[in-house]
Amino acid sequence: MTPLIEIKNVPIEIEMKISHAKLEHTRGTADLEISRDKGGLSIRTKPIRVNIDTFEARNSVFPTTITAVEQQAERGKQAVYEATATYAQQGQLLLNAKIGQELVTQFAAESVMKDVKTNVGIDFIPKTGAEITWDPAELNIRFEMDKVNFDWRMNQPQFEFTPGDIELSVTQRPDVVITYVGGPIYVPRSADPNYTPIDVEA
Repeated sequence: MTPLIEIKNVPIEIEMKISHAKLEHTRGTADLEISRDKGGLSIRTKPIRVNIDTFEARNSVFPTTITAVEQQAERGKQAVYEATATYAQQGQLLLNAKIGQELVTQFAAESVMKDVKTNVGIDFIPKTGAEITWDPAELNIRFEMDKVNFDWRMNQPQFEFTPGDIELSVTQRPDVVITYVGGPIYVPRSADPNYTPIDVEA
């Protein structure tokens, strides 16, 4: 007797997609800007300066009004002092004079000789020289080298991490397929064209 049904198992089908983890790295960039500051050389000189003051020298040759007044006043004072000394000396001689001694003639001769000595008109001019001063020379040298400036602008490297992923999808569900493989069943059985009655008699 052959089986009337056939049972077939349909297994489950699962599709799995795996995405691996990724670490992406972008390189950093660097920009360089170069600028230059120009230096230079500067020289500053100041020559020597001579100062000549001839006021006193010119004043001794051609005295100013104030100087002339002062000189005349000084000469007057000097003349008074000398005259006082002369008269005192002559008075002292007159007190001690002897009879018959001619002092007047001596006084006159001394006065003449004195005038000759003091009024000869010889003098050294100018009586003083020029006053000379000077300011020393100066030399200033300034040198500045060129300057080169480097300006770095850097971008940091970037890291991007993509985590892994697992994707499961069911492409076929599990199932049980039952198939009837026998012949048709007739009700009543006598309707079967191939029916053969069973002889139950002995």
